[in-house]
Amino acid sequence: METRDSLIRVEDLKKHYKMGTIRALDGVTTTIRRGDVMVVIGPSGSGKSTFLRSLNLLEEPTGGAIYFDGVDITKKKYLDENGKKVKLNVDELRQKMGMVFQHFNLFPHMTILDNMILAPMKVKKLDREEARRKALALLDRVGLADRADAYPIQLSGGQKQRVAIVRALAMEPEVMLFDEPTSALDPEMVGEVLDVMKGLAKEGMTMVCVTHEMGFAREVGNRVLFMADGKLLEEGTPEAIFGNPQHPRLQDFLSKVL
Repeated sequence: METRDSLIRVEDLKKHYKMGTIRALDGVTTTIRRGDVMVVIGPSGSGKSTFLRSLNLLEEPTGGAIYFDGVDITKKKYLDENGKKVKLNVDELRQKMGMVFQHFNLFPHMTILDNMILAPMKVKKLDREEARRKALALLDRVGLADRADAYPIQLSGGQKQRVAIVRALAMEPEVMLFDEPTSALDPEMVGEVLDVMKGLAKEGMTMVCVTHEMGFAREVGNRVLFMADGKLLEEGTPEAIFGNPQHPRLQDFLSKVL
């Protein structure tokens, strides 16, 4: 059922490999509402990253539907508000979904500022001065305005990941997708990245985050999904998931990670 505040609705989502013998996603159904901070947890190989990457079609689903702003993006064509058949523009779709990966994917031969302004200038057609002004404001927001002229090799892992986050924000997305954004960082750098994400959550940014950081899930998430074997086995508030887990697989998982 589509509600006014639902941004992404996932119905019976499947992703199979090797003629269906490997089921990375096996019938996942959930709704991401505007302003949600949805945290996806579960053991390695449970389908968490496949689920996240399916939301912006980096993984093409085998079956099911993903409705983004009311349009099923798993279909190549859809009917617009005038009833006219329109081809889905995947690049346009991805502009609305900022993606932050485990590894930072910054261009090593470009300065931090040039990394920031490339997409807004090329895709959103901003002039260089406006793109530069917005990029510097975003860098300032994460305490890195003084590193604008540095190259990625001159930054720590935590600094690179903060740049990766604000680079995604520069496209003014409707939702931010985080695929284990702290897993490649040294432990002392994790906090600075989580602080940026906490700030985004407080500002009302819709976020879906695959993470092993249970403290972040408890403190910042308003909804937690537990996945195992490609299935969504339990979802609820952090209080319910961590304080009163129902599914035996979730109980077992939490006993090992908490």
